[in-house]
Amino acid sequence: MTSDKVAIVGTGLIGSSIAMGAIRAGYEVTGWDAAPGVAERAVEAAGLRAVASLQEAAQGADLVVVSTPIPTIPTLAVDALRAAPGAVVTDAGSIKATIHREVEALAPPAALPRFVGGHPMGGSERSGPEHASASIVDGAVWVLTPGPSSDLSAVERLESFVERLGAVPVRMDPERHDRLVAFVSHLPQVASTALMGLAATEEASEPEILLLAAGGFRDLTRLAASNPLLWSDILLANREAVVEAIDLYVGRLERLRDLVAGGHAAEVRDAFAAAKAARLALAAKPQVRAGVAVLQIQVPDLPGALAQLTGALAEASVNIEDLQIVHSPEGGRGAVHLTVAAPEAEDAAAVLAGHGFDPTRLA
Repeated sequence: MTSDKVAIVGTGLIGSSIAMGAIRAGYEVTGWDAAPGVAERAVEAAGLRAVASLQEAAQGADLVVVSTPIPTIPTLAVDALRAAPGAVVTDAGSIKATIHREVEALAPPAALPRFVGGHPMGGSERSGPEHASASIVDGAVWVLTPGPSSDLSAVERLESFVERLGAVPVRMDPERHDRLVAFVSHLPQVASTALMGLAATEEASEPEILLLAAGGFRDLTRLAASNPLLWSDILLANREAVVEAIDLYVGRLERLRDLVAGGHAAEVRDAFAAAKAARLALAAKPQVRAGVAVLQIQVPDLPGALAQLTGALAEASVNIEDLQIVHSPEGGRGAVHLTVAAPEAEDAAAVLAGHGFDPTRLA
C-alpha cells in the first residue's frame, strides 16, 4: 500500500481481527457496522475509530475490507467502490464466485478493476469483536481471488497489505477456491454439526452419553458452536461444492463401515494408517513435513502448566510445529499433543523429562 488508511466494513470477529492486525502494522483504521453497538464494541476490543456510515469510513481510504455476512457483501462492496474512488476494495467472505458475479453485475464498469476478492483463512467458532485477535490472521493463508476485471496493481496493493499484517497471500481462481474450501472448511462444519446433533438426539434416551464425551468428541464437535446464521449463509451460497464434498465424505464413511462390518482388520488398519500419515504431514510446516513426531504429555489443569512446558522447549531451542490440548472429562488434568520435527523428538523428550514431565511418543 502506498499510504496507511484502511476502512473496515463489518466489525465482527474477522473484521475486528483484521483491524487489530492493521493497527499493529501501523495503519490508521476506521470501522463501521450496520448492527447497533457493534462498532463501539470494536473500538474497545480492537482500537479502531468507529464512524457513523460506510461512506464516512471509506472517505480517504486506500483499502476497504468488507467483512459482513455473505448476502450483504456485494452491495456493500459496490457502495465502497463508489465512496472511495481511489481505494482497493476487497472482502473477507468464505465463498468467492457468487460474490464476484454479483459485484460485476452491480458495480460501474470503471470501478471493477479496483475490486479484488479475498478470504483470510482464519477464524473461530466464537463471534463478535470481543473475541477478535490479530493472531487469527497472523501467519494465516489469505486467499486473493482477482476477477477478470481486477487490475494487477490492485492485486499487488492488496498483497502488500496482507504481507504487512503477517499473513500469506495466495492467488486463486474464485471457482477453484470455492471447491477447495468446501472440503477443508465447509465440510468440517457440516460433520461437526451432524455429529453433535446425533449425540444430542441419543441423549434423549441415554442421558449420560455426553458425560462420557472425551477429548476426541470435544475436538470434533467444537465447530458445532459456530454462528448458525453465518454458516447457513455460507453453505447455501456454496451449495454445489458443499453437496459434492458431502457425497464424497459419505462414500468414505460407507466404505469404512463396510470394512468394519466385514471384519476386514488389515484394510481398517490401512485406512487409519493412511489418514494418520496425512494428518502428521498436515501438522507441520512444509519444510519439516518429511518427518515429524508427536509427543503426548500429561499436564495438570493449573495456571502456568502449559507455559512451563512450552518454556522448557524454548530454552532448548526446540520448535513446536503444532500443539493440541485434549481435556480430561474428569477435569483436573489434560493431555498435550506436541508435534515437533522428527530429528528434534529425542531432545524434546529429554528436555521435558528434565522438567518433571513424562512424555510419550505417539508417532
